[in-house]
Amino acid sequence: MHVTTPASYLAQLCRELTDFAWRQTRACSYAIALLAGVAASTALPSLPLARYDILVVYGILLTLTFWRCGWETGRDVAVIAVCHVIGLVFELVKVHLGSWSYPEPAVLKIGGVPLYGGFLYSAVASYVCRAWHLFDLRLTRYRRWPTAVVAALIYVNFFTHHWLPDARWPLAAMLLAVTAGTTVSYRVRGDRRRMPLALSFLLIGFFLWLAENLATYSGAWRYPHQLQGWEPVAPAKIGAWTLLISVTFVLATIGRLRPPKSPRSP
Repeated sequence: MHVTTPASYLAQLCRELTDFAWRQTRACSYAIALLAGVAASTALPSLPLARYDILVVYGILLTLTFWRCGWETGRDVAVIAVCHVIGLVFELVKVHLGSWSYPEPAVLKIGGVPLYGGFLYSAVASYVCRAWHLFDLRLTRYRRWPTAVVAALIYVNFFTHHWLPDARWPLAAMLLAVTAGTTVSYRVRGDRRRMPLALSFLLIGFFLWLAENLATYSGAWRYPHQLQGWEPVAPAKIGAWTLLISVTFVLATIGRLRPPKSPRSP
């Protein structure tokens, strides 16, 4: 009879946490590489090509590298491309309304938004896609269409709240309702663990807020309160990211509720 001692249980827990953290790091590799490129670009000497334009080229090469190396499938790249476009539309509206800005000059810039801005949303899509492969994600009681409709309303509300009453709290309640009972299971060291889907959105939203602080510190973009010097992004943005990640997740689930072809991993 096998008896689990506190020491053996703690050792097993540490092994699982280490494996979980390592897989998460691999899932974030695109985002890490992108943020590292943004940070490194601040140290570049004066060049004939604007920093924002260099980051567009860097983002394209990064995406092609992940695809050519087999770390992301063609379907992953398609999801990333769609999120890039959706993100650019989001940026165009928000920058026009003064929510934030890209103060540096660039040739590849439309309506005050450099084309590289969409890669910030591509990084989120890459994370979701790679996590799906690396953790062998599976959904239980996932309500595809109700979740997709609420996610679409959340995306639209980020625009319309500038003219109409902000519906983010009712939409948050709707998101909780349509994901109630929905769990996402993941594999760690051969064992399957699970958590509520809504909790995973909250955790991702928190880490996206941390990444946003790093990105604005590196000059990826600026909020109005950061134009005279960097200041932390308000914690309220955690809620915004928690809602917005539902859009990326819905797009990533298209065609994934069947066993996908797994890519190679770096």
